[in-house]
Amino acid sequence: MRQAYRTAMEWLYIACIAMAGVAMVVITAIIPYGVFMRYVVNSPASWPEPAGILMMILFSFVGGAAAYRANAHIAVGTLLNMVNAQNRRRLEFVGDVGMGVVGIFMTKWGIQLVQAVWHNTIAEFPDVSVGVTYTPIPIAGVITLLFCIERLWLGQPSADSFTFRDQPQID
Repeated sequence: MRQAYRTAMEWLYIACIAMAGVAMVVITAIIPYGVFMRYVVNSPASWPEPAGILMMILFSFVGGAAAYRANAHIAVGTLLNMVNAQNRRRLEFVGDVGMGVVGIFMTKWGIQLVQAVWHNTIAEFPDVSVGVTYTPIPIAGVITLLFCIERLWLGQPSADSFTFRDQPQID
């Protein structure tokens, strides 16, 4: 069961990285388009900026959950490096529990936010609910909580934990 959970978290991590990557590529494509339309064609498009903001919400929250799992988040490394190994493990445990609390907070209040604005629309996208645009918040909260459970239960994944086991290794 432990290995199945670790594998599921590896695949979830890859999915988060892929979603964040796609969001960044979309931002990279549509913002220059908006600038081109405004300053070169002199006919500004109204949708690139709000679409970029929507992609940034997805990138920030889902990518943030992936960064936590990869241990690529902002941490107080100086303090951790100043203490012995036992106190370091304790501080890391407290940090992981704190991230779990953040995940619960994001899930609970994110769902309430989505429900509160569900019937509002975005002027540039009248068919899109504002609630849909905020769904990355509770989704990322659940993902962060799952990654916290993984770290507390199984320990921190190794840097090379995800490998294509059926593929030959290239040196």
